Amino acid sequence: MIYDVIVVGGGIAGLMAAIEAKDEQNRVALITKGNIFKSNSSMASGGINAVLDSNNTKEINQHINDTFNSAKGIGNKKAITYMCKEAASIIEKLVNYGVEFDRDENNNILQRPFGGGSSNRTCYVGDKTGSAITMALIKKAKAKGITFLPNNFVLNLAKYQNRVSGIIALNKENSQVIIYPSKAVILAGGGYAGIYRAYSTNAPDYTGDLLAIALRAGLCLKDIEFVQFHPTGFVKTNYLVTEAARGEGGYLVNSEGSRFINELGTRDEVARAILKEQLKGKKVFIDLRHLGLEKIQKKLPSLYNAALMQCGVNISEELLEIKPVAHYTMGGVDVNMTSCEIKGLYICGEMASNGVHGANRLGGNSLLEGCVFGNLAGNNAKEYAKENEFSPIDYNIVVKDIEMLDYIFQGDSTKNFNAIRISLGKCLFEKVGIIRNEKTLTEAFDYVKYLRQISYSLHCINKEKNNNIELSAILELRNALEIAEAIILSAQKRCESRGAHYRNDYPNSAKEFSRSFVIKELKKGYFKVSFKEHEIIKVIKNIFINKE
Repeated sequence: MIYDVIVVGGGIAGLMAAIEAKDEQNRVALITKGNIFKSNSSMASGGINAVLDSNNTKEINQHINDTFNSAKGIGNKKAITYMCKEAASIIEKLVNYGVEFDRDENNNILQRPFGGGSSNRTCYVGDKTGSAITMALIKKAKAKGITFLPNNFVLNLAKYQNRVSGIIALNKENSQVIIYPSKAVILAGGGYAGIYRAYSTNAPDYTGDLLAIALRAGLCLKDIEFVQFHPTGFVKTNYLVTEAARGEGGYLVNSEGSRFINELGTRDEVARAILKEQLKGKKVFIDLRHLGLEKIQKKLPSLYNAALMQCGVNISEELLEIKPVAHYTMGGVDVNMTSCEIKGLYICGEMASNGVHGANRLGGNSLLEGCVFGNLAGNNAKEYAKENEFSPIDYNIVVKDIEMLDYIFQGDSTKNFNAIRISLGKCLFEKVGIIRNEKTLTEAFDYVKYLRQISYSLHCINKEKNNNIELSAILELRNALEIAEAIILSAQKRCESRGAHYRNDYPNSAKEFSRSFVIKELKKGYFKVSFKEHEIIKVIKNIFINKE
């Protein structure tokens, strides 16, 4: 089947993009690696930022300033301004799609404080905001006639003469390679924090697959070294203790009962403070007892139930032990709003690096970014598809993918790929985590390089083609290692501390690093890291190159 627009990714950005791309005449499909109901968006619990009065320029400018300040000097003011100004209309659109935000007695949408924000601007649905938005968008997408294609593992982009021509995917049900031709493609596959396996709120299959695909397609990744560690995850299960818990008045205390940090500071500051307490041998807890059972069950019902079920802790009466966990990735594919160097290809959501988060994401902005730029990407793709025809498929890439899969099914493995994934997660958390330095980064690079080499000798033990989970796991591991190497190289290059990137051998920010790094894979295993060129310089260079 051919489509006018294909969207890859079933989170909020992908769903918004698909809904906006669909009209009465065109065909739009949404591809997901697994179940459509499973995404990081659906697990985002705290809320979505917005100044609800679009005429309140003072508050909108404050939202812009808060976001830009949180970005620590490398935010894109144009993208930030666009996002903050679109927020009110996005909330209105979500309400029209059926999202039931919490409201006061006058039917006004309630807003709570969030870390790093100077005003109460975070709209919410209890502590399940992401899930509520996701479900409303799925219903809207189905009502508009969007085709859902679940259980498709995207292997590569199909392109022809720098124009996108479709998607090459693995049908996970039968391990067959499928080509989906399309006039326009939107990538919205989420971030890469899942590579910090056992130390992340993300599902293990969030391994940066589409970022690795973007590298193989010749695109650059930007700000890849900036990984945000959420300060509060369950010690036992990594379940996210929503920032709403602190927004509603929760305290952070150590095992001596002392508060040690402003709970509503930016996430990088709070996460480092917690880690330092732990390195001193102290445990850290979130204390919600003073809120009372009634308020907790009204404002934080999901957290109350999760703590009881997963930890056996009644948070209205007991302290809940927490730890920082990898949660969100500011880096991604280098884009101008949603556009990139490949015509007809648009990228949005967490996997895009458009500059709205810079070095440190402001809490409550991730759902907003996904909605705003998903909406924009969908509109851009729809217009592109109207004005352009299908491009040819380069079957040389398809043949290579088929040969790669055949090789993985052949032969026997002596290595346990699940053990490698867990080992990679531990290495990244300890050496490329909240605190880094040249020694730990070098050690991590050497280990990842070794793992990347042996990953190409892995084979499926189970040779059955139907629903072979080993095949997907091996492909995810390869992608995870490719992205891990990129993170380390960029972190080594940034000899300073800025936002979520903290090096104790360079504890201060440096003016010469007030720019983004971009990384490109020249060929398999060979990366080039450099400062991103200023757009004006890039335009001038292109003019002279075209003249020649």
